[in-house]
Amino acid sequence: MNLPQATQFLVFTDLDGSLLDHHSYSYQDALPQLRKLEVQNIPVIPVSSKTRVEIENLREELGNEHPFIVENGAAVLIPEGYFDTQPPGSVTRAGYWVCEMSAPRDKWLQLLQDIAGDFVGDFESFHSAGVEGIMRMTNLSRERAELANTREYSEPVKWFGDQQRQEIFIQRLQQAGAGVLQGGRFLSVCGDCDKGKALQWLRDVYVDARPGPVCHSLAIGDSRNDCAMLEAADSALVIRSTVHDFPTLRRTHGVIYSEDYGPAGWAQGVASWLHQQQQTDKL
Repeated sequence: MNLPQATQFLVFTDLDGSLLDHHSYSYQDALPQLRKLEVQNIPVIPVSSKTRVEIENLREELGNEHPFIVENGAAVLIPEGYFDTQPPGSVTRAGYWVCEMSAPRDKWLQLLQDIAGDFVGDFESFHSAGVEGIMRMTNLSRERAELANTREYSEPVKWFGDQQRQEIFIQRLQQAGAGVLQGGRFLSVCGDCDKGKALQWLRDVYVDARPGPVCHSLAIGDSRNDCAMLEAADSALVIRSTVHDFPTLRRTHGVIYSEDYGPAGWAQGVASWLHQQQQTDKL
């Protein structure tokens, strides 16, 4: 497919349940489409609840050198020198230009500790569970569980109580200044951030750095914590899940619902989106 030279395409993608299989964490079914995007110079930008180290390892496997968004939008990391100039509002850290959208993890750990006595037995965080507990909750290997616990800006929480108690729990956290995002399996306690805000910031950086071309952005996700970015991008690809229904979106235009699950649905949906954009650009 020969894409118009005046057009810029950006693919923002959730990982678990979208690019990665929900159970095996494999991306093999999406690999041919990933390679096509790289050949066409279309950045694939991971946007995940995962940590910096987890996403760095995946990017190395895939040969992906593009920016990425960690911990449900808590921070945007751009490799130093990726753009001609450092984006305003970012700091230089460990080889990246970083836009931090949340306070550090320690703040949220202290907050959870402060209210834990009122919710005994209702929840467990990654920090309190430790590596063994994370392995139990996620089915990750020990190595991957250790990486999942290297959080810098947020804290995942597994909820065991009933829905009414959960609502009270969330209200307490919000009253104390935390943001709470509902993912496929965990609540994420962090700052006033989400995947949509991070996507918008990074998309604006791309547009400012490469003025002139039309910019088409696609957000890909499968669960509730992806809704903010699915609403924020020009187009949304919602991936069919083996464990829950499609998340509910406010938007009705520019939405593709995959027929297949996980990375297979990812590949099909991305190909469909590119075809649609190509046809639209010809008009």
